[in-house]
Formats: sequence, structure tokens, C-alpha cells
Amino acid sequence: AMSAAGHIGYDPAGRARTIGAFAFLFVALGALFMANLCIGGVAVPLSELPGILLGSGATSLEYQVIWDIRLPRIIACAVLGAALALSGFLLQTFFNNPIAGPFILGISSGSKLVIALVMIVVLGAHKVMSSWMLVGAALAGAMMAMGFVMLIARRVHSPSMLIVCGVMVGYICTAATDFLITFANEQNIVNLYNWAKGSFSGMSWDNVAVICAISLSACAATFMLSKPISAYQLGEAYAQSMGVNVRAFRAALIVLSSLLAGCVTAFAGPISFVGIAVPHLAKALLGTSKPLRLIPACFLTGAIFCLGCDLIARTLFSPVELSISVVTAIFGAPVVIAVMIKKRRR
Repeated sequence: AMSAAGHIGYDPAGRARTIGAFAFLFVALGALFMANLCIGGVAVPLSELPGILLGSGATSLEYQVIWDIRLPRIIACAVLGAALALSGFLLQTFFNNPIAGPFILGISSGSKLVIALVMIVVLGAHKVMSSWMLVGAALAGAMMAMGFVMLIARRVHSPSMLIVCGVMVGYICTAATDFLITFANEQNIVNLYNWAKGSFSGMSWDNVAVICAISLSACAATFMLSKPISAYQLGEAYAQSMGVNVRAFRAALIVLSSLLAGCVTAFAGPISFVGIAVPHLAKALLGTSKPLRLIPACFLTGAIFCLGCDLIARTLFSPVELSISVVTAIFGAPVVIAVMIKKRRR
């Protein structure tokens, strides 16, 4: 008779590693959350932080800095970082390519192009651009770029060539965006330039509400697809045999990945390497690629990665703030290089 320890699917070592990994992620997330609240041009002592968060000292400078500037920025940074990581995970699953991501495949650049076009038209008419309008433009651009990449994928079966073609799509969209900026008026150019650098600064509570409503809903939908994703990773034929509607499933992956990447681009601009690197970091930490564990791990790791990079971006050369993409590239690019070398050796 099979003992309890030998039961199929029972892996005590793997379970212990998963518990330890998630414990580490939660501790790291909490530590970075506190560090981002306390560190900056206006230093806030850790001992005063609980009182400020509970509402005491509403007239103090520290209270205003925490509630009006840092807290909405930190929440937006964490949620958008998680969204970008899950978008990368979905694209890697869809294309069965370990270095697929919204930035590399040109999806972020497609969002950037359409947002720039809408910003020029709306701001040129002296109207206010709402958060929902930004998200709609970003989603349209992401879907457009995703459509081009999928057309290319039907003709190009080499994963490396698909990445090259995705990069070319990104360059085309970036060139078109620069062309549009050339003919924008001075005020529009300033707005577009600041946004196009990529940054989590300037977040308002209204932005946070829209970001959380869209990103967290899409993240929850992604988690609900854990079992179909697990089957799909073993091949389309296996997924169909397990009752997965492959056509509807692939459409869901496209919409969710585009929505997640588009939401990030709409509010923070294009951010590089997070969508590619974070899923591999989460997989290495867990030691498994099971979607039921990997999806929440990607969510937490993406939030941690962006919170850490944003802390560096705004404090390293304070009062000058670096573009967030500069910092994410420094930490994300080595991960991508390591993945490519590992794949080459295999």
C-alpha cells in the first residue's frame, strides 16, 4: 500500500520551499513599502509612521508628503509592477518563449503610440484627459501591436526571429511616436516627454482607484486561469484533451496581457525588462513553474522589483529623479542575458 509520504503529488520539500519563498516575498514587500514611505527628500522617522497612517498630525508636512505624494505612488508602483510581471508571464506562456515580454514584443510601444496620439488631440483641444481615456487608448495600442506580432508569429516559427520582429515593431511605434511629438505644441511636448521617460511620480488617488480596479481584476482573472495555463504548457493537444477551449483560452491570454501592459503604459509610461525578468526570478525562487504557485509569486515579485527600483530611481541622485526604465534595465537585463545563455546551453 502506498504511504501518505508517497502519495502522488505530495512533495514536502517543494511545499516547504514554497512556504519559505512566499514568507520571504511578504517580508520583502513590507520592508520596501516602509522604506519607500520613510526615505526621500523629507525623511519620516519610522516611529512616527504608524501615527501618520492612522491620521494623526494632519497639518504636518510629513502627513501631507505621506498621504498626498508617497502613498499613492507606492500603491500604484506595487500594483503596476505586479501587472507588468503577470503580462510578461502570460506572453511567455502564449508564445512558449522565455524572453517574450510586453516591452520586447513592442506591445508597450504600441500603447505609447496611441496614447501619444490621443494626448496630442485631446490636449490640443484644451480638454482634460481622463484616466479611463488613457486606459482605453493604451489598450487599443497594445491590441494593435499584439495583432502585428501574432501575424508575424504565423509566418515565423523561430522564437529568436519572433523576438527580433517584435523589437522591430517596437522601433516602428517609437519612431511614429517621435514623429507625432515633432508636430505637437510646446506644452504637449513637455507632457509627452515626461510621461514617455517612464515614471511612477505624480500619481493621484483617482489614478490609484482606476489602476487597482483594472489591474487587480485582470490579475484575479489570470489566477483563475491557473489550471488551463498548466494544461496549455504541456501542449495544445493535451489542453484540448483536458477540456480547454484553446481558441477562447488564447483570446483570453491576449486580452489580459494587453490590458495589464496597457494599464502600466497609460499611467507610468513604457517600463523595460520587468515583464521578462520577473517571471524567471519568481520561478527560480519557487523552484517550480506550476501556475497555481507561480502566478501569485510573479504578482509579489513584480511589486517588490518595481518598489525597489523606484526607491533607487528617486533617491540615488536626489533631487534629480532617474527614469524608472533606467533602473529596471540595470537589474532586469542581466536576468534576460542569463536566461538566453541557459537556453543556448540546452
